[in-house]
Amino acid sequence: MRTLKYALLGLINRQSMSGYDITREFNNNKLANFWHAKHSQVYPELNRLTEEGLITCELVNLTDKFEKKMYTITDAGKKEFAAWLSEDEPLAPTPKDVFRLRMYFCENMTPQELSQHLDNAVLQHEKSLAKLMHIMSDTYGNVPPEICTQAYGDYMVLEGAILREKSYLEWLHKCLDRM
Repeated sequence: MRTLKYALLGLINRQSMSGYDITREFNNNKLANFWHAKHSQVYPELNRLTEEGLITCELVNLTDKFEKKMYTITDAGKKEFAAWLSEDEPLAPTPKDVFRLRMYFCENMTPQELSQHLDNAVLQHEKSLAKLMHIMSDTYGNVPPEICTQAYGDYMVLEGAILREKSYLEWLHKCLDRM
């Protein structure tokens, strides 16, 4: 399945966007918490979606010298996106985690090396958690947005990212406590 296809359709369904705008969305704090795509992946997929008639592309003049392509979803694209949204997805394989792989082979480390890896991971995840908590506080305070809105989707994903970081930190602290 071309999951990137549906990520792009979803973004363009929200509003017409340029390829640059779409790539920027994959690097912002909301979408980047659970999905990423490189510039080199986005543009070929936009071309395929255009060829399939799921989006259209229009050149927009910014200045006399600069123009950009703006992508808009078609009715066929909206229909395919809605069908995808209604599907149930089987549980995906566990995502790759280089740190956990390194921990799996800890028998090849000294206790000091293991402790250093764990301490560094704690610092990284504490920094990530603090950033996410700051975004949550600044964006929503203590009040979740209205259900089934774009803001609520962003809120749910951010909440999940916060819980992911808290859980990872809990595991790291348990590992360190056993040292």
